[in-house]
Amino acid sequence: MNKSPFKASISQIAEQIQPFHVMKILGEAKALEAAGKKIIHMEIGEPDFPSLPCVHEAATQAAALGLTHYTPTLGLPALRDKLSHFYQSFYHADVAADNIMITPGSSSALHLVLTAILNPGDKVLLSDPAYPCNRQFVKLLQGQLIGVPVGHDTQYQLNNELLKTHWQPGIKAVMVASPANPTGTIIEQAELLAMANFLAEKNSYLIVDEIYQGLVYERPAESILAHKNLPDNVIVINSFSKFFSMTGWRLGWCIAPDVLMPVLERLGQNLFLAAPTPSQHGALRVLEADALADLEQRRQTFESRRNTLYHSMREAGFRLNTLPQGAFYLYWDVSEFTDNAENFCSDLLQATGVAITPGRDFGDYQANQHVRLAYTTTQTELTLAVRKIAEFVKTYQAPENS
Repeated sequence: MNKSPFKASISQIAEQIQPFHVMKILGEAKALEAAGKKIIHMEIGEPDFPSLPCVHEAATQAAALGLTHYTPTLGLPALRDKLSHFYQSFYHADVAADNIMITPGSSSALHLVLTAILNPGDKVLLSDPAYPCNRQFVKLLQGQLIGVPVGHDTQYQLNNELLKTHWQPGIKAVMVASPANPTGTIIEQAELLAMANFLAEKNSYLIVDEIYQGLVYERPAESILAHKNLPDNVIVINSFSKFFSMTGWRLGWCIAPDVLMPVLERLGQNLFLAAPTPSQHGALRVLEADALADLEQRRQTFESRRNTLYHSMREAGFRLNTLPQGAFYLYWDVSEFTDNAENFCSDLLQATGVAITPGRDFGDYQANQHVRLAYTTTQTELTLAVRKIAEFVKTYQAPENS
């Protein structure tokens, strides 16, 4: 067969999109596991709990009844209504069902929102470090990124003072997450409201990622939407993945002002038509009181794991800058051991079987001196992992010219 003369080309925008570097660690971990090495997985941001049995039953029942056709693009009306009531009972927030859109995962929600508001060249301000897809979506839409370095002095979060300091013309939106990935820290509600009001004066949106809300510790779960005098520039992204333990069902939602709902619906019709129907029926069930009680037990387990990991690390003599207030991550400064966190993670995995994530995935600021540990495994394994890490660093020598 003659070789085709066709030469493949890839768009310049696609070439700019970076991979998840944690997938390299995951691939190495899986290969070692297949070869018989014991691996403690602390690299992937996914609950180790399966979705609740009641979710499986609801989706199976829906399929048996033939409820497998497309739903409206905005989502099942019953699910949107259910989420509206959930916000009232769980967050004491008045959220109209008409302002809720169900999406195939929260990433789709964020993609839709940014597509709805950004023109090429518009600026988006976000913290560094932050969840990596946020940056990639802005690049995909030919927006300009403004990364603001944040450290432990501000809990690795933006605040209103930083917004004012780094403000510049052309910023269309600011993106924050509370609790945040990779740090597990939060932004207090009064600060979020101040940020929203400042941005409203600048005719800019505030996009709040709340996908780890519900997974907060020593405090009630909160949403910015509970504020009574919230300006119309706030957009909330959420998901059934983390608190609800439904990662593989690929279901999220966004809550947006009235003016954006028609364009979000129009974009959804073209990009994905509708979220998966069986997943939506499962989500209807997971919002019931008994399911939420089961999820609360899981939240308490994560809180116990956080305490175990944090205190074990402190007792081992490791310097920790912040106690995570939510999610299931601990962000650790490893600069006393290495200036290349990616090599550190790879070497740690090979030597001990403990898999953690390098800071490179989450931005540029101090990325080479930070790693993320996910406490998505048992307390026994977390304690063992800390012992292994402590033994590893006693003799660890970073490669030269790392």
